[in-house]
Amino acid sequence: MHFPGHSSKKEESAQTALTKLNSWFPTTKNPVIISAPMYLIVNGTLAAEVSKAGGLGFIAGGSDFRPGSSHLATLSTELAAARSRLGLTDRPLTPLPAIGVGLILTHAISVPHVTDTVLPILIEHSPQAVWLFANDPDFESSSEPGAKGTAKQIIEALHASGFVVFFQVGTVKDARKAVADGADVIVAQGIDAGGHQLARGSGIVSLVPEVRDMLDREFKEREVVVVAAGGVADGRGVVGALGLGAEGVVLGTRFTVATEAATPEFRRKLILETNDGGLNTVKSHFHDQINSNTIWHNVYDGRAVRGASYDDHAAGVPFEENHKKFKEAASSGDNSRAVTWAGTGVGLVKDQKSAGDIVRELREEAKERIKKIQAFAA
Repeated sequence: MHFPGHSSKKEESAQTALTKLNSWFPTTKNPVIISAPMYLIVNGTLAAEVSKAGGLGFIAGGSDFRPGSSHLATLSTELAAARSRLGLTDRPLTPLPAIGVGLILTHAISVPHVTDTVLPILIEHSPQAVWLFANDPDFESSSEPGAKGTAKQIIEALHASGFVVFFQVGTVKDARKAVADGADVIVAQGIDAGGHQLARGSGIVSLVPEVRDMLDREFKEREVVVVAAGGVADGRGVVGALGLGAEGVVLGTRFTVATEAATPEFRRKLILETNDGGLNTVKSHFHDQINSNTIWHNVYDGRAVRGASYDDHAAGVPFEENHKKFKEAASSGDNSRAVTWAGTGVGLVKDQKSAGDIVRELREEAKERIKKIQAFAA
């Protein structure tokens, strides 16, 4: 397993033409395409196909890390599935190439268990990276520095076991704290992203370069990588993110309709039919409220496809009445009121294909776009 900063001089000289991501994850190809660890969507099979295509695939590790949690059992199962898909079942000590695990830290009563329950699973299955997101600011501020379950303590434990640590942020302030806590890679997520994110933030056009500038100015001694997330759905977006200073690019909505994804058919259909994402997706706390999802701190909200429940909310329908209609629809099999997470790039997602084909298509589209825009530098 590779630990950041511990490569030999011989290794470093051989990798001078490559990015830091390539040196940590040697099977990746540029530009590095990363599949986001979307809970209940991404599985070990999808992540493995992304890895096989030269990308970096993340498996969703959930948010409940208490002993006996179903999230732990599912994580172990999906890591085993990734190993099988990569043909490494008979090589249990071989690290899973370009495979990572995403952990949601917002469940304050759960995070103190991470090093006792999740870490042994990670060590057993050997993914190469861990992506952290949504630590509870109240828990962080009320805990002693480095106390069990804090971001700093979790990152230190992950580093001690050789994992590269990604940390998802939505502001320069949070990026600064994540790097001070030890993060190796900053996932700079803009507000165009689908699913959960910081309630207050900016798009990647301003976020990525400002984060990059801050890191270059305040953490000169560290080789911290920035990857961009939010609103990217095709090769043109990949090139744009690279131009802003990202070393790799994360996609979520595009992979929700990958053939390997666990996305229900009605959600696939909705994503493929939705266009004009700035108009037909909405970023709001309402989605969690109607879903009765209480684990998220109020500094986080989420972006989803605009549906009947949100339209009623916007029209002033009382929440109690709206929630009753939501539950009645769900119990009758009517999915029109279900929450479907998606980013503003949803209008660019028009077909279903394998995760590996998505990675290869994005990479080739990006290379072609780079060739075309070189004329502007003449």
